[in-house]
Amino acid sequence: MTEIVGESLARRLVEWGVDTIFGLPGDGINGLMEGFRRHRDRLRFILVHHEEAAAFMATGYAKATGRLGVCAATSGPGAIHLLNGLYDAKLDHVPVLALTGMQETSVLGTHYQQEVHLDRLYQDLAAYNLMVTNPQQMPGVVDLAVRNALAKRTVSHLTFPNDIQVASVSEDPYRHVGPGSPPASLPTCALPPLRPAEEDLTRAAEVLRQGERIAMLVGVGARHAREEVLAVAEKLASPIVKTLPGKFVVPDDHPLTTGGLGLLGTAPSEELMEECDTLVMVGTSFPYAKYLPPAGQARVVQIDADPTLLGIRRPTQAPVAADAKLGLQALLPMLDPAKDRTFLEKYQRKMDAWRSEMKALQDPSRDPIAPQYLMGCVDDAAADDAVLTCDSGTIATWAARHWTIRGGREFYLSGNLATMAPGLPYAVGMQHAFPGRQVIAFVGDGGFAMLMADFLTAVRHELPIKVVVNNNNSYGQILWEQIILGYPEYAVRHRQPEADFSAWARACGAYGAKIKNPVDLPGAIREALAHDGPALVDCDVNPNEPPMPGKVKYEQAKHFTEAFLRGQPHKAGVLATVARDKINELLS
Repeated sequence: MTEIVGESLARRLVEWGVDTIFGLPGDGINGLMEGFRRHRDRLRFILVHHEEAAAFMATGYAKATGRLGVCAATSGPGAIHLLNGLYDAKLDHVPVLALTGMQETSVLGTHYQQEVHLDRLYQDLAAYNLMVTNPQQMPGVVDLAVRNALAKRTVSHLTFPNDIQVASVSEDPYRHVGPGSPPASLPTCALPPLRPAEEDLTRAAEVLRQGERIAMLVGVGARHAREEVLAVAEKLASPIVKTLPGKFVVPDDHPLTTGGLGLLGTAPSEELMEECDTLVMVGTSFPYAKYLPPAGQARVVQIDADPTLLGIRRPTQAPVAADAKLGLQALLPMLDPAKDRTFLEKYQRKMDAWRSEMKALQDPSRDPIAPQYLMGCVDDAAADDAVLTCDSGTIATWAARHWTIRGGREFYLSGNLATMAPGLPYAVGMQHAFPGRQVIAFVGDGGFAMLMADFLTAVRHELPIKVVVNNNNSYGQILWEQIILGYPEYAVRHRQPEADFSAWARACGAYGAKIKNPVDLPGAIREALAHDGPALVDCDVNPNEPPMPGKVKYEQAKHFTEAFLRGQPHKAGVLATVARDKINELLS
């Protein structure tokens, strides 16, 4: 059988080690689908219900494995649907290849149906972005696209006109009038880890030698450097603060960490940033600079594999372009052991108190159910190597503070794009990557409703993902963001009653439980986690539970008060909830 371009693409992806493509067919990619069919013994095509979910699945797969994620969509609207999930990959620096269709070359420019010039649309998104117009470009351009995605940790995009997809890969339709030749390549990519320069390490060691109150801020770029992070922190007597995407870099119960930073972080982390005189940033370009030490307060050492991110947030006295693991390994023997551990011990005591306060908020007697209790039940019952995926919103606050990283646990969310709805498709993609591990999606009712059709994808592919819906019948984060600006909430709550997503789960043929009474919650979570297939627990939680910052500032309190004075609805419920939270914290 003649090898067509679509088959050449499929064969080359297999040679690159790709075994899974997430997507939704259409007449715009029928030639590609035929290529995938011919290699179906080595290349799985995961049929989804929405292209946005396919892009999130590919992104989640790439985030969890470090390997190339691949998604496919038809021309026009299908390819447009991919964009949100692909921007998530771009902003969080993970390798994803998007494959799309295009109208045949003879009708381009004629206002043909679904004629969207995707190479132009994807221009801002993709580092490598090409419309394939000649069979002779295959498979070399596939190598270039994959190599760019892997080397730059970003998105590549190839779009194939219909007639090119089904053309013989050996077809040579045009005269060669220039000195160039079609791309010839192999499916290989050299990705040596970046080693630090000696002079950069010397400068960093000197800055740290002069520091008295040293803090470390680590991000997801240090995920493979847990032991090195802990060793350096121990030697410097430095508390370890974690970004939210970097939550699983070190265990949450480790005595050296004070947890997260920012609106979803801890009070001890925020306070120590106000006091430290030296900051070591590893594998992060933390965007919320208001939570970093003010310029001039602390000297900064920053280690990052991307030199363009060094010094982007604060003046940096010692930038080190290096892989986090290699940079810390090389720096460690150059450091002097701390003689004074007062700074660390002070924040260890503060963190002990903070953990007690957070535990007290997991109150099983609260009715409506406290979302902290819901996350606490998941945390207690989940396996020590469980993977938790999370949507953006108030759920991210509850996961940040009540999902405990221990053992081999991991945690993923949309870090820089902070988009709604990736939690469910991430779980699908990651369950494909880790078929033997427990994968749990912790999602809000708003995010789940956006892509809930792809719970059916999990059922049809027999993926035992577990979905826990934090159902407050509102867009909770947006609600509190309105209030924190000083405005009463508006158009952020749905009409009662809350939706029953467990009915959808059961209709799909999966386990589904609707929980309204806190007494029923622990058992339902345990039963769902023990179920041998897909399972969903939909839990109605208190819609008036505010995701309070770790440390409430005067301006935040002022705007909160202004919102109430301007006519904030649900005043009594909100104030009662805040009062109960404070009572529980004091009792702790």
